[in-house]
Amino acid sequence: MSTTIVHLVRHGEVHNPTRILYGRIPGYHLSARGRSQAARTAKAFSGHDVTYLAASPLERAQETAQPFSEVTGLDINTEQGLLEAGNRYEGLHVKGWRSQLWNPLRWPLMINPTLPSWGEYYVDIAERMMETIEEVRSRAEGHEAILISHQLPIVCVQRTVRGQSLAHNPAARQCDLASVTSLVFEGRNLIDVVYTEPAQEI
Repeated sequence: MSTTIVHLVRHGEVHNPTRILYGRIPGYHLSARGRSQAARTAKAFSGHDVTYLAASPLERAQETAQPFSEVTGLDINTEQGLLEAGNRYEGLHVKGWRSQLWNPLRWPLMINPTLPSWGEYYVDIAERMMETIEEVRSRAEGHEAILISHQLPIVCVQRTVRGQSLAHNPAARQCDLASVTSLVFEGRNLIDVVYTEPAQEI
């Protein structure tokens, strides 16, 4: 039975001087640090048997994928299933004392954080991600594939394959910038999940 590895890579740091929740808003690109992170993580795949490379359609994911294309010699495919989670707080400051979530007008969207009620439901994120992973696993069977995505979609995959509740504390997420979550399959069966941070020192 052949071994297939699907690597989920979170994009690098984004240039976001206004510190808003940018979500799916277009026009957010990698910072200089983010480009360095992407290059370092891509370099870790030198010599790997990668036969498929894809990224979310958002700029930061496509830019993160560029050094992976150079290392692997593969074209970058665009997979809609890897897209960032939808969020109705996009464009707002949501952290610290300037957070616009203190405004009572925003509170109705917080009625059920386990879904979450303010954005795309965790179960829907997990479903589209797992469907994409299965399609890619089949396409890259016996080899490796690299998928560039975003923190919450990758966390939803991590929690799904580990049998954990999708509702969680965001502060407890293990999915740093340019990190790699590797799903190891024997045939169609997932046998291991490995988390690494090749760009940790940047």
